[in-house]
Amino acid sequence: MQTKYFGTDGFRGEVNVNLTAEHAYKIGRFLGWYFSSSLAGTEKSDGRVKVVIGKDTRRSSYMLEYSLCAGVIASGGDAYILHVTTTPSVSYIARTEGFDCGIMITASHNPFYDNGIKIINKYGEKLDDVTTQLVESYIDGDLKMLNIEGDDLPLAHRDDIGAVVDFVSGRNRYVGYLISLAAHSYKNLKIGLDCANGAAWSIAKSVFEALSAKTFVVGDTPNGTNINLDCGSTHIENLCKLVRENHLDIGFSFDGDADRCIAVDENGNEVNGDKMMYILACRLKNRNMLKDNTVVATIMSNSGFVNSLNQEGMDCKLTTVGDRFVYECMQKNGYDLGGEQSGHIILKKYATTGDGLLTAIMLTEELCDQKLPLSKLARPVFLYPQFTQNTRVNNKTEIMNNKAVLSAVKSVENKINGKGRVLLRESGTEPVIRVMVECENESDCIKYAKEIANVITENA
Repeated sequence: MQTKYFGTDGFRGEVNVNLTAEHAYKIGRFLGWYFSSSLAGTEKSDGRVKVVIGKDTRRSSYMLEYSLCAGVIASGGDAYILHVTTTPSVSYIARTEGFDCGIMITASHNPFYDNGIKIINKYGEKLDDVTTQLVESYIDGDLKMLNIEGDDLPLAHRDDIGAVVDFVSGRNRYVGYLISLAAHSYKNLKIGLDCANGAAWSIAKSVFEALSAKTFVVGDTPNGTNINLDCGSTHIENLCKLVRENHLDIGFSFDGDADRCIAVDENGNEVNGDKMMYILACRLKNRNMLKDNTVVATIMSNSGFVNSLNQEGMDCKLTTVGDRFVYECMQKNGYDLGGEQSGHIILKKYATTGDGLLTAIMLTEELCDQKLPLSKLARPVFLYPQFTQNTRVNNKTEIMNNKAVLSAVKSVENKINGKGRVLLRESGTEPVIRVMVECENESDCIKYAKEIANVITENA
C-alpha cells in the first residue's frame, strides 16, 4: 500500500523541514480519537484512550513529544510518557500494560537533525497499513476517509480532556524484564558498551551492572546533537578500541533507539548481525526452540551466513529489506528467530521487535553456557566480502529492466561462478539503484560493482 509520510520504519525526516510539530500534533489528535471510534472497532465506554510515548536523546524529541501529548489529550486520550527510553521498551510496555498503542520518537541511526515517529500497536508491533493510511488522510485534511463531517476531529471538553501521566515506572519494569531473562551472573565478565549517545545510555549500563558485569561505557554523554556522532552501531571503531585496550571479554554497540546492536569480540573484531544470528540460531536449535530449524533474514544477508546455517542443518528464508518484512514472515510461519545484517534481531519468544539489549544479553548467555569466547562462537561463519555501489538514476523501474544492465549483471555472475552473488536493488527513499556484489576477493567486489554501475550510468 502506497503511503506519503510513513515508510517501513515510521514517519521520518529532517525536523522542521519534512517532519514538524504540527505533524506530531495531528498524529496525537488522530490516535487519541481513533482508538475510541468505531473505525478501530474498540469503542470505549469511558472514552479513555491510553497511549504510551518514549523518545530518544535528540534535541527535537522534546518538541515532538510535547506536540504528540497535546494532540492525544485534546482528543480525550491519556498520554503516558516514559521519557528517554528505547524503542523495544515502548513495544514491551504497549503489549504488557494494556495500552491502545505506543509511540517512539526517534530516527534510529540517522543524524541528530533528523527525527521520526514510530507508531506501535497494542501487541508491540508496527502499525498496520490500513490504520497508517488513515493517519495520513487526517494529516492531509481528508476527513471523508474517517467518516467525519466538518473541518476537524471532535475536541474533548471539560473532564473529558485527557491527561499526561509520568510513567517512568514503565521503563523500570522493562529493565527488570531484561534482567530476569539472564540465567547467569556476569561477575567474571568485562563488557564494553557503546550507547551511541542515544536511548541506551540510561538503560544499558544499569542492566549489565545489575547482572554483576564490570562495564566500560562510551557514547553515554548525550547533549541533544551528538546522537550517533562517530559512535554507535554504524561507527564501532571506538568500541573496538575500547575492547582491545582494556582486554574486555565482549562489547556491544547500539544504535540511537537501541533496537539493534553490533557485537565486538574479545580481540576487538566486529561480529555483525549475520554472525550474531548464526550464534543465536545454534543456541535455539540445540534447545529445540527453533521451529523447522529455520531463520528469517533479508536479501542483504551474506550468502556465507546462509551456507553456514545449511552446514548446521538449518534453513534460511529471505525477505525484502526491512525488519518489518522479517517479522511478518516470522509471524506468518511461526518462526522463532529473524533479523538483519545491520544487527536488528528479533527473538520472538521474548519480544515482538528487534531489541539490541535483549540480543546482547542472549549472546552473553551463550558465552557463559558454552564457556567460549565470542570469536570462537562466530568462527564457523565465513562471510564473503561485500561491496555496494549506489548510482543515481532518473527512472528506477526502467533501469531495473534495462537489457544492457541485466546483461552486465549476468556477465558478473558468470565471473563469480557461484562463489558469491550480485544483487540489484531500488532504494526505497532515493532515486538510487544499489548494486551489491559478493565474491571471494574484496577488490573484485569493488571492480564488478563499478562495472555494473557504469552500465547503469550509461543507460540512466
